[in-house]
Amino acid sequence: MSSEREVAEAATGEDASSPPPKTEAASDPQQPAASEGAAATAASPPLLRCLVLTGFGGYDKAGDRVMVLNRSGMWQEEVTVPSVQTFLMPEAMTFEEAAALLVNYITAYMVLFDFGNLRPGHSVLVHMAAGGVGMAAVQLCRTVENVTVFGTASASKHEALKENGVTHPIDYHTTDYVDEIKKISPKGVDIVMDPLGGSDTAKGYNLLKPMGKVVTYGMANLLTGPKRNLMALARTWWNQFSVTALQLLQANRAVCGFHLGYLDGEVQLVSGVVARLLALYNQGHIRPHIDSVWPFEKVADAMKQMQEKKNVGKVLLVPGPEKEN
Repeated sequence: MSSEREVAEAATGEDASSPPPKTEAASDPQQPAASEGAAATAASPPLLRCLVLTGFGGYDKAGDRVMVLNRSGMWQEEVTVPSVQTFLMPEAMTFEEAAALLVNYITAYMVLFDFGNLRPGHSVLVHMAAGGVGMAAVQLCRTVENVTVFGTASASKHEALKENGVTHPIDYHTTDYVDEIKKISPKGVDIVMDPLGGSDTAKGYNLLKPMGKVVTYGMANLLTGPKRNLMALARTWWNQFSVTALQLLQANRAVCGFHLGYLDGEVQLVSGVVARLLALYNQGHIRPHIDSVWPFEKVADAMKQMQEKKNVGKVLLVPGPEKEN
């Protein structure tokens, strides 16, 4: 379907699992590999222009409220996107929730269910469990009976993780998460969600039970702080995990890679996942956790919030005046 809609942007979400742009991005904002937003579109055939939003969450005439999944270019007040990349929002859903839903929950769902084959009784290691994808993954694990969730995050975030459904929060600053998991589950875990890369991928692989899977979907270990550290980058790259087909065969384990940005042509596949997620939302099983909302003018502050790992949940950018966080 090649038709397009022009939409007025209401909110855009930042994926905390993806490497955030440099702080200097305030003057030249670039999107992560996959981006999302919530917008109002005219209830008209494709190629008709909708009215520009008069403010966040409002528009001049009644129209469809939609979520947008687009690879880039969503840090704008008005964008044109293919209509197949828009999804109707449930009536009860806010624009903030819509902007926080698509990238995070599609990623978490496909990692856990399409690759991970999550089933009752499984155990899951969720790295960066207080981030956008991490919080989504924990909520999705709660939709399956008797799933044990190990979640890594700073100690200050553990209470929020427990409330969200993490069984065993682990402070990776002070504790070796491998040792902690082995104390509780000597055989390891069934699924490792790996947004870190580098040596942590190898650790995750070695934590797997027979028939277990490590799914890597990011390289957060490449980010070392506000300034680029070439030595740290080289060290992470050098420590990238490598395994042969014969080793996988003998270990009865699997290593998978996921990047939502490269599924933009798989309309039917992604649409099916969105439909299942919206059903879970309407049933009250999932609800995006919003950490903070920032105006476009404070994009550098929003990036700093994630870079310093202060966020619990999704960080959003919106057009219009600043909202109270």
